[in-house]
Amino acid sequence: MYDDPTAPSSTLQIRLEDGVPLPHRAHDGDAGLDLTSSEDLVIPAGGRALVDTGTAVALPPGTVGLVCPRSGLASRHGVTVLNGPGIVDAGYRGPIRVALHNTDLTEPFTLHRGDRIAQLVIVPFLAPVLQQVDELDETDRAAAGFGSSGGFGTAPSKEG
Repeated sequence: MYDDPTAPSSTLQIRLEDGVPLPHRAHDGDAGLDLTSSEDLVIPAGGRALVDTGTAVALPPGTVGLVCPRSGLASRHGVTVLNGPGIVDAGYRGPIRVALHNTDLTEPFTLHRGDRIAQLVIVPFLAPVLQQVDELDETDRAAAGFGSSGGFGTAPSKEG
C-alpha cells in the first residue's frame, strides 16, 4: 500500500447509511475515494441538486476532505461538483452531500443509488496564526493578477 507513516493518521472512521457502499479507491494508489449517491434523482438540464452520499467521516485533526468532481462524469455527461472542491472540515460529523451541476443545457441527468458521483481527497492543511500588517513583502510578481503570465498558447521563452 501507499500509507505514509508521517501522515496525521492512517485510519479513517466512516459511518454509512444502510446499503451504501464503503468509499473506495478505483486503483491502488489513487488519491480520491469514490463517493456514491444514496438516492435516486434527476438533475434537470442546466440544473443542480444537493445529493446525499449516505456517508459521514471522522477526518483526522490537521486534515481536510476535498470533495472533487469525477473526470468521467464531467467529460461524458457534463456533470460536475458545483462548488468543487467542496470542503469537509475535520470537526464535521454529518452526512457528506455533494452539490452537483448538470452543465448540459438540453439533457437531464439521472442518478441512481450507488452511482459514483464525486471523489473525497483527504489532505493535510496549515492553519496559520493571522497577523495583520500594513505592507507585504515584495516579490517579482507583486500585485500582477489575472493574465499576468501571458495569454493562451505556448509559454514565452525565458531566453528572450
